[in-house]
Amino acid sequence: MAEPPGAVLVVVPTYEERENLGPAVARVHAAVPHADVLVVDDASPDGTGELADELAAADPRVRVLHRGAKAGLGAAYLDGFRYALSGEHQVVVEMDADGSHAPEDLPALLAALDSADVVLGSRYVPGGEVLNWPWHREVLSRGGNLYSRLALGVPIRDITGGFRVYRRAVLEALHLETIASQGYCFQVDMAWRAVRAGFTVREVPITFAERERGASKMSSSIVAEALWRVTCWGLSYRFGRGDIPQEPAGPVTEGARS
Repeated sequence: MAEPPGAVLVVVPTYEERENLGPAVARVHAAVPHADVLVVDDASPDGTGELADELAAADPRVRVLHRGAKAGLGAAYLDGFRYALSGEHQVVVEMDADGSHAPEDLPALLAALDSADVVLGSRYVPGGEVLNWPWHREVLSRGGNLYSRLALGVPIRDITGGFRVYRRAVLEALHLETIASQGYCFQVDMAWRAVRAGFTVREVPITFAERERGASKMSSSIVAEALWRVTCWGLSYRFGRGDIPQEPAGPVTEGARS
């Protein structure tokens, strides 16, 4: 698909990201001035939602979706996707608010849509890198990606990453109403569904940096959910129906990036 990508919406889920949100939005617009930004805030007690409203009042390219409580990263993205599909946007971006995803990489991700339907910002292809992570976090991330790649039989090297771009047609085709996964398992779920549905998925190198302000929301329950669901999907794929995954019974937890 080589046509121009069309209107772009950058979906930015937030929970207690007041210190990070303003710089993140400013950097997005410096990198891609025509992009709209949708802040999906989960009733942050630190005033992130109120700051988002202020940014939206000052700039028509910023929109805000307020949710009533902290309900997980996957659910936040799904609400953002539904918002995009209800309007004119043809390209939807996932991006963290905490500075770990460099908006300066976004033009390269968007340009890669010339030869793809889904573009993944990848830490683990040549040219990609991770900055300021403790060794155990990188081992966990690389191990989770390797396990997912082997279990699901897909050649994606960074299937858990959360900086990515979708064409509208992909989101329209992926049965979003059947997705309940959270955390970086949500990212695995979305990428695998895209592959199984026949869409072209391309990885583009990015630089991922550990957040400088605020606390990571990674937890052992997020890792456990991912292992459980990826194992179930892999077994179903290899020994069951082999179609696009439906949700197995199992834990559903609040999400975070990998």
